[in-house]
Amino acid sequence: MEASESLERKRVVWKTRNISRFLTRSIATGCGVGYLPWAPGTWGSLTAVVLVLLIHQLSSPYSLAVHVACTVVLFPLAWFTSGRFAQEDGDLDPDVVVIDEIFGQFLCLLWVPVISFYWIFGFALFRFFDIVKPFPAKQSERLPGGLGIVTDDLVAGLYAGLVLWLIYAL
Repeated sequence: MEASESLERKRVVWKTRNISRFLTRSIATGCGVGYLPWAPGTWGSLTAVVLVLLIHQLSSPYSLAVHVACTVVLFPLAWFTSGRFAQEDGDLDPDVVVIDEIFGQFLCLLWVPVISFYWIFGFALFRFFDIVKPFPAKQSERLPGGLGIVTDDLVAGLYAGLVLWLIYAL
């Protein structure tokens, strides 16, 4: 009787680990968007623009609150899943992990209204700052695990959002 219970526990643990691994990898890659060819970070950012647009279309008049809530939730989710993915793959910052770009683009678009000019320009600005990595973005990549993966996108999102907001304010 004990042997069959032990075997059953092992099966449950194995299934739970596989489900956890699948969910982690799915979230970290933006539901597979990170596996698209050529510039996965750009695909991740574009995915974020579409998701934020959907949020604003579907949740009006609470769209800004939903956008803020999603952005707040995305940070720890990106931190955890990207760190776990990197640890499992033995790569400090895997290219297929795009949840960090999704978070950064969400952050960038918080500061302007839903007008195509700002969103297109915000997309371009975020990609620019994410690629160039001005201070302290490049230095933040040295932080351990998922925090290092996500923090450079936090900085890029803040810089891009600030530039967008300044253009909007003027």
